[in-house]
Amino acid sequence: MATVLSTKKLSVSQKQLLLGAKIGLVEYNAINIEFIPFSSNIDLAENAIITSKNAFKAIQDKVKIEKAFVVGSKTAALLKENDVEIAEVADNASILAEKIIGNHQNKHFIFFCGNKRRDELPLQLKQKGVFFKEIQVYKTSLNFAEFKQEFEGVLFFSPSGVESYFSKNKIGEATAFCIGTTTENSVKKYTKNIITATQPSIENVIVQVVKKYNKQ
Repeated sequence: MATVLSTKKLSVSQKQLLLGAKIGLVEYNAINIEFIPFSSNIDLAENAIITSKNAFKAIQDKVKIEKAFVVGSKTAALLKENDVEIAEVADNASILAEKIIGNHQNKHFIFFCGNKRRDELPLQLKQKGVFFKEIQVYKTSLNFAEFKQEFEGVLFFSPSGVESYFSKNKIGEATAFCIGTTTENSVKKYTKNIITATQPSIENVIVQVVKKYNKQ
């Protein structure tokens, strides 16, 4: 039986997708998320850039969002559940920046993010003269753990998770399963044996795992 390591603790239903396919699972949280105080005089965001669920969770009780520009279908779904209008959604930050530049260049934005946010989106917006204010609302810290066990696969969900895992471990012959291209690019420094989800969701990462090991 193949056994995989998830660098994020999974929900019961997500675990069942693996266990139902007779795939063993070890899991831990490679990163910790802490919401941090931010300027309380911002209670309304006319155009909010939200690139993760954590960013929204950090502000949802403090800031009213009129229109959201979002990375990821799961994040968009969370905002919709909270009656936030979605103006644009994209699979990654770079594509979202392209949509903003192409369709909303003259608007003003607030970019709610974490301390380890990627550079692509703000760089692209700056290069095209799009006005935005960046506010850090959560902090990502690395949770280091060393594993002696060998795994057939390792599941990665963020560049920070990749950094955390490889600070103490190697991947050897195992397959790296990645949630998206940004995470994939971080993993490429360590291995070429990579399978990337066709949709940026935890469930689709698990689908790729099941596809690979159900064939064996």
